[in-house]
Amino acid sequence: MPNTIQIEPLVSAKWLNNHLNDDNLLIFDASMNRVTSNENETENFQIPSTQYFDIKHVFSDTSAPFPSTVPSEEQFTKEAQKLGINKNSIIVVYDDKGIYSSARVWYLFKSFGFKNVAVLDGGLPQWKNENYPLETKKENSKLKGNFIAKYRSEKFKFFEDIQASANNEKHLIIDARSENRFKCLVTEPRKGLRSGTIPNSVNIPYTKLLENGCVFKSKEGIAQEFEGVNVSNKHLVFSCGSGITACVLALGAEIIGKTNTSVYDGSWTEYGTLTTD
Repeated sequence: MPNTIQIEPLVSAKWLNNHLNDDNLLIFDASMNRVTSNENETENFQIPSTQYFDIKHVFSDTSAPFPSTVPSEEQFTKEAQKLGINKNSIIVVYDDKGIYSSARVWYLFKSFGFKNVAVLDGGLPQWKNENYPLETKKENSKLKGNFIAKYRSEKFKFFEDIQASANNEKHLIIDARSENRFKCLVTEPRKGLRSGTIPNSVNIPYTKLLENGCVFKSKEGIAQEFEGVNVSNKHLVFSCGSGITACVLALGAEIIGKTNTSVYDGSWTEYGTLTTD
């Protein structure tokens, strides 16, 4: 594959299978709970040549008070180079749910100045459904890469930013949590975290962008979900529970050509902890 080729933000299982042996291609498994279990064979296998991309423990600031906090430029550079990422690499990332945490990795790479990255549509479930090859999980380590991260601060918002966005008519905060969580009809899954919503936010559950919770809808279907909350020409700020599924909305927005976006890194876990109502 020539270095000049730019992949789309979403690639199909067929595309990846056709390009498995391409030069410069790196494949990452971004599953959040990577555990080996005899009860679920999908946990014992991976797409050939896969490396594990550890969001929780390696590609986040583990000293921060909230989970999955964006790492520093230096940390991202160091850990990306350990995975063999070069300036001319082509990256495809997937997860074991279909479309879930893989979007967070896509967003991290974009936020640190790496453009040639895509999410595998449907992830490992779709890959298996189409009977493409698997291998038993192994490390697949690479030589140290030369990628140097350049943090784009406009891609993330933090607590002070989100308070300003909530009162900015040119911004729209879109929450990716389920409708029941957004409407405070169920308790938050994180122990001790109060229910609630960010003021003036609207709700598009990330699953609304997906078919059967696994693959993205058509561009028309995605656009319809965004049109339902009147996004117009606003800057879109995506939030969720802890900054993971907010990135699914960010990916959906990019698929339909909306790039004036950012992600609230701490999301409801931070906002609900630091506020009382």
